[in-house]
Amino acid sequence: MSGPATPDALFARLADLGIPVVTHAHRAVHTVAESRDLKAGLPGLHTKNLFLKDKQGRLFLVTAEAEARIDLKRLHQTLGASGRLSFGSPELLLAVLGVRPGSVTPLGAINDREGRVSVILDARLAEGDPVNVHPLHNEATTALSFADLVRFLEATGHPPRVLALPEPAEEG
Repeated sequence: MSGPATPDALFARLADLGIPVVTHAHRAVHTVAESRDLKAGLPGLHTKNLFLKDKQGRLFLVTAEAEARIDLKRLHQTLGASGRLSFGSPELLLAVLGVRPGSVTPLGAINDREGRVSVILDARLAEGDPVNVHPLHNEATTALSFADLVRFLEATGHPPRVLALPEPAEEG
């Protein structure tokens, strides 16, 4: 396959793996804040995704519960990254995961045929089903079980690391 996978190709791959999904179309949403009202009507855990790189250029996709507070200053230690993390550019995101900002999703691993990205799943996601993610674009939400998300990632050559992500220290 040349070029990034289409949502149809993604759904075909999920079906080939025997992974049931439910997808809800909606208006385009670009941020967690924009999607709060949509999420209220959808069961399960909702996600946010951080496409990050370290000082050596290693790439990480961190998927966490949408409202999780993550200490980005300490996250590199948890991930075993080299130095502080920075956000990957929109161009790099499109080149590696085949998605644009606002559409970042662990399902984008289908497009990382070179295995450049390490996928990290917040351990809190394992506590709820289903897990809601974008299907390669931000005009829909796809729900699947946590176990099936892990199975899909493994099938794409991206066995995820499930980690407790560091939270910011409480001030006061």
